[in-house]
Amino acid sequence: MKALCYNGIRDLRVETIPDPQLINPHDAIVRVHMSSVCGSDLHLINGYVPTVMAGDVLGHEFMGEIVEVGPEVKKLKKGDRVVVGSVIACGECQHCQEQTYSLCDNTNPNAHLLEKMYGDSVAAIFGYSHAFGGYAGSHAEYIRVPFADQGAFLVPEGLSDESVVFCSDAFPTGFMAADMAGIKPGMVVAVWGCGGVGQMAIQSARILGAERIIAIDGHPERLRIAQAHAGATHLLNYREVNIQEALKELTGGRGPDVCIDAVGMEAFGEGPGYYYDRVKQWVRLENDRPIVLREAIMACRKGGTVSIVGVYSGFVDKIPMGAAMNKALTFKMGQMHAQKYIPRLLEYVRDGKVDPSYLITHQVGLEDGQKAYDLFYEKRDHCMRAVFTP
Repeated sequence: MKALCYNGIRDLRVETIPDPQLINPHDAIVRVHMSSVCGSDLHLINGYVPTVMAGDVLGHEFMGEIVEVGPEVKKLKKGDRVVVGSVIACGECQHCQEQTYSLCDNTNPNAHLLEKMYGDSVAAIFGYSHAFGGYAGSHAEYIRVPFADQGAFLVPEGLSDESVVFCSDAFPTGFMAADMAGIKPGMVVAVWGCGGVGQMAIQSARILGAERIIAIDGHPERLRIAQAHAGATHLLNYREVNIQEALKELTGGRGPDVCIDAVGMEAFGEGPGYYYDRVKQWVRLENDRPIVLREAIMACRKGGTVSIVGVYSGFVDKIPMGAAMNKALTFKMGQMHAQKYIPRLLEYVRDGKVDPSYLITHQVGLEDGQKAYDLFYEKRDHCMRAVFTP
């Protein structure tokens, strides 16, 4: 089969590799209909995740059709159209029973790699380096889905591939950001980053009843889309205004009730702090650029919540913990719990409450993989999300 493989920093190539096979009786093989680029992939492609290797198949946000199932798969059959959560979970361990699926104890065969950095391992993720399991990703014609009954969900009749593909990752990540922050009617929410996850976080905050949703980004087109499609009530361009001052003004000096970081380790910004982080990250003295995290801590109201779904990989510098502690902030964060949220989100799409398909700005074949990721990274041609149709 054809697959888009990593071959070095900013070097992706379409290669012919063996078709996936059933390895475990709980496996399924899925013919990929649609697989999306994701900001998290950029961390691998740009060289900030050291356990990605030449020949690894990338991609973790996808949907498709079941073509084969193992003998222990009970809920799915050949021909079913499914959307698959990017996080792989067993469904049986303590964390899965508690619905914290991204902390699954049993799906990462390379647990020892993460234990060295994090103290514990977490769940495996499709196409996300050997530290997160080494599973082949979805930028391919076919993919093996372990624990298929837990991670693959039937697509309701009448829904297009375009409408459901982001229920694999971007929508549940954005929804979890809003849900774990405890958003209630009347709250003021600020969302940093208006890419796919940020757009879905804005949509989710609206669904949960937020009174005002402030979208923050440096690209006018993304801000426009956040208002026109996602429901943001206020827009802030960090290239044009001082974010701290603007948020104080919009909230009567109080600050937002909830601040959502939908950006993570490769944040962009302005001023000396941004260039400090760029230099330290470039020479590998710092894993991540926590520009947004610092801003969210300083902006959040006393007693408020900072919700973090933008991916961080390791160590960060100059976090204002004094502000966080003395303002009594609550931090909620994590890789998203796909299996908890996907059924609910498919209902929202089926009922017409949300249609994430507007995120798709480019639809291409695998052979255009490098070009698509370049467009996505550089945000050229108003690229919000590119999807591959293998």
